[in-house]
Amino acid sequence: MEQQGNTLPPREFMPKHVGIIMDGNGRWAQKQGLPRSAGHKKGAEVFEQIVKDCREMGIEVVTAYAFSTENWKRPKAEVDAIMELLRSYLKRLDKFHREENGRLRFLGDKTPLAPDLRQLMEKVEADSADNTGMEVNIAVNYGGRAELVRAAQLLAQKVSNGELSAKDITEQTVADHLYTCGQPDPDLIIRPSGEERLSNFLVWQSAYAEFVFMDVLWPDFNREHLAQACWEYARRNRRFGGV
Repeated sequence: MEQQGNTLPPREFMPKHVGIIMDGNGRWAQKQGLPRSAGHKKGAEVFEQIVKDCREMGIEVVTAYAFSTENWKRPKAEVDAIMELLRSYLKRLDKFHREENGRLRFLGDKTPLAPDLRQLMEKVEADSADNTGMEVNIAVNYGGRAELVRAAQLLAQKVSNGELSAKDITEQTVADHLYTCGQPDPDLIIRPSGEERLSNFLVWQSAYAEFVFMDVLWPDFNREHLAQACWEYARRNRRFGGV
């Protein structure tokens, strides 16, 4: 299957769920002679545009890796800047969940976040919970291994309470206790910036995902790059272990 101009693959070959590892903000800023916070600001603007592009392309779910459990190791000023960008984004979401019928979900442990930020996140999730349009997941203080530990703890507690038998735990039972429960697993994982690793992102959910690594820093990522990744996905033969 070959790309024709600026067209997209036929709808049946498009991914339904796209995961994005938004990488390269700091390096982009350094190349511009700017502070790293400027790279995160530009990256946040790109994220908002790419969400719109995904919706227009018919992609049903987007999961963006915004802040990992390991990112707390970064300088406090940089962490504060990222959290302020998230705070600003949350305050502008009325159109997304009211006019566009979008649903927003946060993946990760909210406990270490500032109280006002947690309240904003919980309000947006509650306000958009019944919407039936595009779903956007933002992974904040998220790690794939930590998510699996959390699921194991929840299942262990249910077994201890007599609500569940250990022998009845299946792959579906585990999936039902992940942050993404009720959503399809990602079909496509995109990582810009030239790095080629998963970095603890959607460890369980990406077992059969297709990966596209792109040599472009996230602040320079655009609709054309997204379309290229979708074409690369469409050309793949997904056998899921079969012939």
